Amino acid sequence: MFWADKIASKFKGEQVVNDSKTPSGRVHVGSLRGVVVHDTIYRALKRAGTPVRFTYGIDDFDALDTVPKYLDRGKFAHYLGAPLCNVPSPGEGATDYAKFYSQEFFEVFDYLGVKPEIYYLRDYYRQGKFNEHIDLFLKNAQIVREAYREVSGGERADNWYPFQPICEKCGKIATTEVTDYNGKEVFYTCKPEATDYTSGCGHSGWMSPFDGNGKLPWKVEWVAKWQIVGVTVEFAGKDHSQKGGSRDVANAICRKAYQKQPPFHAPYEFILVNGTKMSSSKGVGSSAKDIADLLPPELLRFLMLRTPPRTAINFAPNYETTTRLFRDYDTAIAKYRQLVAGDPDAKLGKDLMALFYSQIGDEIATYEPFDFSTLISLLQVPHLDVKAEIAKRTEVELIEADWQTIDARIAAARHWLDNYADTEEKLVLYVDEMPEQVSNIDATGVRYLEALAENLGAIEAWEGETLQTAIFTTTKELEIPPKSAFPAIYYAFLGKERGPKAGNLLSYLEKDFTIARLREAAAASSSVV
Repeated sequence: MFWADKIASKFKGEQVVNDSKTPSGRVHVGSLRGVVVHDTIYRALKRAGTPVRFTYGIDDFDALDTVPKYLDRGKFAHYLGAPLCNVPSPGEGATDYAKFYSQEFFEVFDYLGVKPEIYYLRDYYRQGKFNEHIDLFLKNAQIVREAYREVSGGERADNWYPFQPICEKCGKIATTEVTDYNGKEVFYTCKPEATDYTSGCGHSGWMSPFDGNGKLPWKVEWVAKWQIVGVTVEFAGKDHSQKGGSRDVANAICRKAYQKQPPFHAPYEFILVNGTKMSSSKGVGSSAKDIADLLPPELLRFLMLRTPPRTAINFAPNYETTTRLFRDYDTAIAKYRQLVAGDPDAKLGKDLMALFYSQIGDEIATYEPFDFSTLISLLQVPHLDVKAEIAKRTEVELIEADWQTIDARIAAARHWLDNYADTEEKLVLYVDEMPEQVSNIDATGVRYLEALAENLGAIEAWEGETLQTAIFTTTKELEIPPKSAFPAIYYAFLGKERGPKAGNLLSYLEKDFTIARLREAAAASSSVV
């Protein structure tokens, strides 16, 4: 069984799958793992016939604790320590900071076919949904202190209360500390040295803790949210799932305060970003939106689902990793088509359900695959009709569904070339002029180009593998090591010593042009030699 189906088989009766996020800036791609994991559990429960809801909370009452480097610090430093929902929006189209960044994240949700019931904690606090839970925890503050001490070793003073008011004078929530509760109001102080990133104003006084005047600390808030939303399933990232960590503390508070078992939980790893590839000079970073702009939705879901949640995913959008992902997905689709066709030798195994849950809809969408790495190369050939070339290179007639997939991949390939490709990964084909670098071709290279032009003239099937065979055969005929011969080809067409597989490179070009260029390069080089 697939991991999500195993989990779904454990439950009876109505379930609520929940996930949440603090929108403190552009949401990192790592956070998408939790979104897709929870969405897949939700889909697995539906598939098992279990009544289920999927909810997603925006923790926008949390404080702004840093100004991201892509924002003007001077504009936002004043709001450090204030609730995110009370911070101005960094751009148009949103009422505030939290809505601005959560809306961008929700665009990715739509793209991936994730459709939870969305709620904002500001609304729950202001509508009074937290009131009874705030009162419970203020009256039983010792329970929270015990949970912190017993589970994580954290000590809280005897007059510490689990609540943070919004300071009536400066508007900050991160700097306030409650030291008394009379059943209707809390006494608090906005402490100047409460945090290392902002200072409190020093104001103190009594105020009501209800109806949005403040919030519970997030571990306590987590527990109250489970009760309000009715959560029965909620995973957490590995960072929160360590022994004695945040989830263990929340679980203990849940048992002590409500005499209830906490929601079903298992840890998951995040998507890691490898090296600096995710941050180019063009401003492309490691946000969820950036990856969604690069990968078609089924590919992005497949990236996260083919690996069990407890295993980390290390993805860097370089040439090798990106093209391998497309190739692996194409392979899974091809195996699935074999299964559907009744091929007795077809085996897909665990990839079948990963493929199923990768789809936006409820069926696996098949297509006639076209190699993504070849597409990257074709897009870089000047004056080439890419779609005509794709049709010519495909053995079967492409239908509308095939072209929809290909169009999405053309967009992905263009995006990769524009934002992620290193200089050495890009083809700069000299079609209209001879590269100056042909002067680097030595006498051995000249001899090789002349012989290769002759051999290619006899080839009828102008295909990558056929051309690659001819390229190697020519080195054997002349008894020249490939490493001494191949640079001559790249100098003639790319103006540099190395490049992609030479047979594929030449297959992108017209036969007559290729042979003529080889001879012209040999002639130009021999005059220099």
